[in-house]
Amino acid sequence: MKRSFQHQLVLLQKDHEQLLTRPNEVEPGWYNGIVQRYKYPVLTAAHTPIFWRYDLNPETNPYLLERLGVNGVFNTGAMEKDGKILLIARVEGYDRKSFFAVAESQSGVDGFRFWDYPVEMPETNVPDTNVYDIRLTKHADGWIYGIFCTERKNPNAPPEDLSSAIAQAGIARTRDLKVWERLPDLRTLSPQQRNVVLHPEFVDGQYAFYTRPMDEFITVGGGGGIGWGLCRDITNPIIEKEIIIDARAYHTIKEMKNGAGAVPIKTKEGWLHIAHGVRACAAGLRYVLYAFLCDLERPERITYRPGGYFMAPFGEERVGDVSNVLFCNGAVACENGEIFIYYASSDTRTHVATTTVERMLDYVKNTPEDGLRSSVSVAQRVALINKNFENDPGLSSRPGIT
Repeated sequence: MKRSFQHQLVLLQKDHEQLLTRPNEVEPGWYNGIVQRYKYPVLTAAHTPIFWRYDLNPETNPYLLERLGVNGVFNTGAMEKDGKILLIARVEGYDRKSFFAVAESQSGVDGFRFWDYPVEMPETNVPDTNVYDIRLTKHADGWIYGIFCTERKNPNAPPEDLSSAIAQAGIARTRDLKVWERLPDLRTLSPQQRNVVLHPEFVDGQYAFYTRPMDEFITVGGGGGIGWGLCRDITNPIIEKEIIIDARAYHTIKEMKNGAGAVPIKTKEGWLHIAHGVRACAAGLRYVLYAFLCDLERPERITYRPGGYFMAPFGEERVGDVSNVLFCNGAVACENGEIFIYYASSDTRTHVATTTVERMLDYVKNTPEDGLRSSVSVAQRVALINKNFENDPGLSSRPGIT
């Protein structure tokens, strides 16, 4: 406590620079062949600029106190631009309010640095209480769109109820991620919307959205899955008909909820989706990542849907403000076929996993669907065992195996 202002500032700056320049490495203790995780998070609260959090004037802040703290950095939209990977993160302050901020990296796995200023997102005539979980879509119309959750207090809640909220899909567009034009919120027949993703191409000459219709802020009620809808004019965004293309199912990874994640990746065999599924367990809700493939010409039609998940919370990822959660709303597919998947853990920090288009296509096409019953699950596993024994009979000669 007796350190001088300047001495403490030098220490802060040194630690911050060491964090930002720390090389990342593949996580050695984890493997599934589909993706490779990296050891260190790519964005945390500590990655935010010191001048966002501290008043650096010794006259007005002689004790170098943290004035505006940052609680977490997570749920990032992602895109490639000018040879760099750009993440637009949900930055949550100590005051619980979230805002968007852009960080960039040359490698995509480390070295992320925030731009000097956070995004100043325009408001509609009904101000947002909170904004978060943005998806970035480079659309065929030439704009970059940000589709995000806008949260407001439920006006119909009694005065003493300070937790009831209404969520809708906010829409904004930009050319450079710096200057944004706010459009009206998406309107559908559903009472609330969250986890909405804009498809990157026109479908039947219209803008296409993957939606998540909800009856209430937390519970989906009659919604129940990833939806699909078309709108003629994105400056007056109305979806008149909404269908469910990936429904929830009992006793699966998407029993409670599921939602679209990253903007779908166009491949030679279809649109590759990374989504999240939510199930209940004794510890609460568990969020995992799963994948599926949709038809190139009819993006609302799923062609392959492997059962289960390909990523779940691992190690320290299980712990945070909302524990046991993985969430992805941004992925980047590079020209060389590599995919960077940016995912958050437990509403606290942001990680990266890498894979390739070919690996993901192999995974979605050749992994069996969920059979929805234990007997089918056993039959699938027995078929895999028999296939391996046929390929290598020596596997069955181990003690205890007949």
